[in-house]
Amino acid sequence: MALFALPVALVAYAVRERWDALVSLDETVAVRATDLARGAGLGPSLTVLQAVSQPWVLYAVATATCVWAWLARGLRTRALWAFVTMMVAWNVGLLLKLVVHRARPVIDDPLSHAPGYSFPSGHAFNAAVVATVVVFLLWPLLSPTARRVSTMVAVVGVLAVGLDRVFLGVHFASDVVAGWVLGFGISLASWVGFIGTTQGPSSAAPSPPA
Repeated sequence: MALFALPVALVAYAVRERWDALVSLDETVAVRATDLARGAGLGPSLTVLQAVSQPWVLYAVATATCVWAWLARGLRTRALWAFVTMMVAWNVGLLLKLVVHRARPVIDDPLSHAPGYSFPSGHAFNAAVVATVVVFLLWPLLSPTARRVSTMVAVVGVLAVGLDRVFLGVHFASDVVAGWVLGFGISLASWVGFIGTTQGPSSAAPSPPA
């Protein structure tokens, strides 16, 4: 987890201290991205993606998936791990916003508006968490082809949600990147801890008969 938390902490510090290079880059990217989206007429499509990728929507769908995996497929332990990881991560993201206390971009004629603080992007962070956790949850149920497809869909979906925030002008690029890194990091660290607790201790003695 430290491998993912350290770069996010460094970016958060730079944001808090208003490091000129980062601020300038973020503002330039935000303005150019919104201009590009506006010129291409992407506003309605981006707004729809913003609505369907609200964190509460993602977690509602993911929670229903956990219930199905538990009751219909017997993955009780994995389902509990997935649900707890997502709820903890959701609150970590909310807490970090309060700690960093970054204002959202100020852009002339933005394509959308959003309340609250900006760092990290809640949409990007929670999309990364949900996508990673759900893929890990359903992995034993998927065929090799389905595993490749689900991984590809998860990656494309997370990237689309993050880019949507920048093109709409409601987040800086560093908010989105930090959300991706932290969301994936929390999910991966939780998964490594989970599989570590479910593995039996190794032994040099011969295994008993099946």
